Amino acid sequence: MFFPLSKVVYFLITPSNFFVFAALAGLGLLAATRLRRAGLGLAGLGVMGLALGGLSPLSEIVLLPLEQRFAPYPADAPAPVGIIVLGGGIEAGLSEARDQVVVNDAGERPIYFADLARRFPEARLVFSGGSGFVGGGTPEADIVSWQADALGLPRTRLILENRSRNTQENAAFSAALVHPKPGERWLLVTSAWHMPRAVGCFRQAGFTIDAFPVDYRTRGWRDAARFNGFASDGLLQLDLATKEWIGLVVYRIAGYTSDWLPEPEPPAASGSASR
Repeated sequence: MFFPLSKVVYFLITPSNFFVFAALAGLGLLAATRLRRAGLGLAGLGVMGLALGGLSPLSEIVLLPLEQRFAPYPADAPAPVGIIVLGGGIEAGLSEARDQVVVNDAGERPIYFADLARRFPEARLVFSGGSGFVGGGTPEADIVSWQADALGLPRTRLILENRSRNTQENAAFSAALVHPKPGERWLLVTSAWHMPRAVGCFRQAGFTIDAFPVDYRTRGWRDAARFNGFASDGLLQLDLATKEWIGLVVYRIAGYTSDWLPEPEPPAASGSASR
């Protein structure tokens, strides 16, 4: 029930959808003489929301705290026991239909999976990704299995988890596959804006996690003053950030994470755990 409900609620409260619905509802109310003032208010809210969300730095300001939460993975860090990459970067339906890998705007996830597999030849390789559609569909992990050679991934080392539909299931099902042990450090690869919620879920599932953020949408805090050239770009980022902030709150209330905004381990704790 949680999965389909989350999809419906997110569709309704996504900023771009919400502002469009508000504008349309306002225009509809303008036809009713007694509700004309309310209609003007709703239409104005919708138009102003689309303009501010699409063109102003609002989307960057909302997204930046998520992307900046975890620093890039240091090049000289010790080799991890295993590497976990979350699905979301491959268009499974298109990949199956066209019989080749079709990536989306989070395509850095599988790209860096192959790079890290090469850099750490002894690490266990886990790809976690089922179908994100309510009615089912081809699991993303199945595409990785079929197209491993094209992606540059060693088939003999792959551990594929193809049942998960959300981040909490990514963590729970991956833990059931690999049984992480105390003291083992695992590298988690996902989008920078998604990393806080993902780290919280994997810690809750028993993993000691080092973050490897990819798929950045901002250049850093200087973007807090940058206006967008295309409204569609700003609205896309605002939708992403809104989903993540809402997801963090819902996951904390549901007990899927232990923190409202998971953060990196303190240096002392990280150092003692890696020894």
